[in-house]
Amino acid sequence: MIHAMRIPVLFLLAAFSFSLAGCLTVPSSGERLSTADTIAQEAGFHRVKVRTAPFLLTTYSKSLEPGKELHVYIEGDGYAWVTRNRVSGDPTPRRPVALELATEDPSPNVVYLARPCQYTSVEMNPACEEEAYWTDKRFSEEVIGSMNQAVDKFVKDAQSSGVHLMGYSGGGAVAALIAARRQDVKSLRTVAGNLDPNGLNEYHEVSPLDDASLDPMEVAGKLSNIPQYHFTGSDDSVVPAILAKNYAERAGPSACVHVERVSGADHVNGWVEAWPRLLALPLDCSATDN
Repeated sequence: MIHAMRIPVLFLLAAFSFSLAGCLTVPSSGERLSTADTIAQEAGFHRVKVRTAPFLLTTYSKSLEPGKELHVYIEGDGYAWVTRNRVSGDPTPRRPVALELATEDPSPNVVYLARPCQYTSVEMNPACEEEAYWTDKRFSEEVIGSMNQAVDKFVKDAQSSGVHLMGYSGGGAVAALIAARRQDVKSLRTVAGNLDPNGLNEYHEVSPLDDASLDPMEVAGKLSNIPQYHFTGSDDSVVPAILAKNYAERAGPSACVHVERVSGADHVNGWVEAWPRLLALPLDCSATDN
């Protein structure tokens, strides 16, 4: 275990995504926002800033149909580290995979939630002066509470009878932690999800998160009666499949918790193409794992 110098998993993830993109320079904050706006607008989504405590969150959503169930997509950790020991000043993702997944969802009520401090300047969002909110404290009570408030807002707007949560990468941890504090969650899906942060740190031989971060492994048993799929990539060397299996084991014997291996997918690529098929899988408490 490395302790003398923290080598965060977030940096390893960011470096992996960066190499896949083949970029020599990081797009500016404005360019990253423009990319997300283009993806969203082409799919009929519009951007809305949602005030929560303590964060102003960026969201994208379709026009909501009252009374229909709500599909909520939660972004990954984003561009959190520039180098192994230098934190990024803006965690906005270079490629918003969760947003791309959301635009493939044909459901009437679809919402995308960026994580705290993504797509929103510090001037508009003073809480983001504390960089720990996208590093050591990225799963803290403040973060999970804020994201849950945003879900509350859209549930109210849609007069929704239920919520389906989808989380990509670190957004998988956020989705599970949100699910544990709600009574209206109909299903949980994660894509390359970090469902065992401590296990991920051990896998990459890096230091653990700050104690302020909550652990989805601690709520796995509480969620065991919620229908859920956890999709892992056969070629994902960043968030390995063992983490989803650890979570499923912690949930205990349950016909509701399923882990699905997706052939050819790595941490970033292969998910958008596969998503219509994965989204259509029967999600109940009687499906059989593959």
